[in-house]
Amino acid sequence: MEALCVVIVEPDTLEVKRLPLTPPSDSDVVVEIDYSGISTGTERLLYTGRMPPFPGMGYPLVPGYESVGRVIQAGPQSGRTVGERVFVPGATCYGEVRGLFGGAASKVVLPGARLVPLPDNMPEEKGVLFALAATAHHAVTLPGSRLPDLVVGHGVLGRLIARIVVALGGAPVVWEKNPARMDGAEGYRVVDPDQDDTKAYGTICDVSGDSNILDPLVARLAPGGEIVLAGFYTDPLHFIFPPAFMREARIRIAAQWKPSDVEGVLRLLSEGGLSLDGLITHRRTPREAKDAYDIAFTDPACLKMILDWRDAP
Repeated sequence: MEALCVVIVEPDTLEVKRLPLTPPSDSDVVVEIDYSGISTGTERLLYTGRMPPFPGMGYPLVPGYESVGRVIQAGPQSGRTVGERVFVPGATCYGEVRGLFGGAASKVVLPGARLVPLPDNMPEEKGVLFALAATAHHAVTLPGSRLPDLVVGHGVLGRLIARIVVALGGAPVVWEKNPARMDGAEGYRVVDPDQDDTKAYGTICDVSGDSNILDPLVARLAPGGEIVLAGFYTDPLHFIFPPAFMREARIRIAAQWKPSDVEGVLRLLSEGGLSLDGLITHRRTPREAKDAYDIAFTDPACLKMILDWRDAP
C-alpha cells in the first residue's frame, strides 16, 4: 500500500511523492485523509531547519499533525470501525522516511487508540483545528492557573485561546502588532501593545514564539502574576531578574494537550460556547503544496492553510 505524501527532504526543500506505507497490525487502522492543516509553528521550524533537538527529528520527513479523514480499514483490536470520521494527530508509517509528525498524506496507518472521532455535526474540514483547539484549552486550564486576561498574538492559536477564555467566562485583551491580524475578535478586544497602558495583568498567555518576550511581559505583570508560555521557542529564553523578583512572577510552560482537553473542547462546541468559524482562510491541493507552505509561512492574512486530499491520486 502506498500514499501520496508531503515530504520535507531537507530544510527549504519540499516534494510531493508516493511512499510505501507500513502494513497495519491488528491494533492499527488505515485512514483515508480528506484534509490536513499546515502548522505555522512547528512545521515552519521543520521546513526552515530551525527546529531545536526534538524526539524523532531528522530528514527526510513527512510533516503534519492536523489531519481528518475516514477509517477505511480497521484491525480487530483497533477499537475503531470502517467509515468513522476521525481526527488524526499524525503517523509514523513511512519506513525510512520519518513521520514528524506524519499526517500530511493521502492515507496513513496508525494505532486506532490515537484517533479522535469527530462529532457528527462538525464540518469535516474544521476538524483539522482539533489539535490547536485542544492546545489552546490546555494552556488556559492548567491546574492552579487563572484564566488569562492578556493573550499575546492574534494568529489562529491566539484566537482559539481568546475564544476559549470567553467561553469559560473570561474577558481577555489580545495584543497584536500586525494590522492584517487586528480584526476577527469575538467577545474580546484586540489592541496594539503600544496603545495599552495596563501594567497589572494577573495572567498572561504568550503564543508569539518570541524568545525575547519575557521582559516586556514581566513589565505588565501584576504582583504574584503568571506568564504562561504556550508558543514554541527556538532560542533560549531569558529575562532580567530584578523586575521579576519585585513582582514575585511565576513563569509556566504549557506542554502538549491531553485527552481531557479534547473532551473540554467537545463540550464547549456542543454547548455553543466555542466556534471554529473564520479560522480556515486558505485551501490548496497536495500538488500545490509548495505554494501552500510558502503562503502559510509568509502571508499574515493566512490564519490556517489546509490541503484538500479528497481527489489525490
